[in-house]
Amino acid sequence: MTSLPEQITILVASDGSWIRDQVRLAFVGPGHDVLEVASGQEVRDLVAEHSPDLVILDLQIGNMGGIAVALDLHLEAAAWRLDPVPMILLLDREADRFLAQRTEAAASLVKPVDAMTLRRTAAEVLDEWVHPSVTPEPAVSEQAVEQAVSEQEGDEASTTIS
Repeated sequence: MTSLPEQITILVASDGSWIRDQVRLAFVGPGHDVLEVASGQEVRDLVAEHSPDLVILDLQIGNMGGIAVALDLHLEAAAWRLDPVPMILLLDREADRFLAQRTEAAASLVKPVDAMTLRRTAAEVLDEWVHPSVTPEPAVSEQAVEQAVSEQEGDEASTTIS
C-alpha cells in the first residue's frame, strides 16, 4: 500500500470550514503541514509562496470554484509562472466528474469523504506524481520503421553502378 511522504505540505481551498477541518484532521501528524484558504483567488499566491506538494480544492469555493482554480494553476504552470502541482477535487455529486476530468486534476472524490479515503487518494496521487506509470509512446512506430527500411532496400536494389 502506498503511504504518504514523511514531510508534506497540503493546501486546501474551501469556503466551508467543515471541509477544511475534515482535510486538516485527515492529515494530522508530524511533518504534515496543512495550509487553508477560504477563497479560490488566494490559491495561486499561496502555491507560489509555499510550493505545496498537493492542492485539494472544493468544487464550490465562493466566486472562484475549484474548477476555475485548477484550470488557473494548470495555465500558470504551462506558462512557467508556477511549478506544476497535483490536485484533488472534492465534488458535490458523481455527475461533477465530467467537469473534473476537464481540469486534468490528478483525482476527484465525491463528498463527504472519510479520512482514510482522502489519505489513500493523496498517497496514490503523490506516488504517481513522483513515479509516473505511463509508458511513453515511441516517437516512431514500428510500422513506420519497417516501411522506411523496405523503401531503403528498394532504393538500393534499383540503384545501378556504372
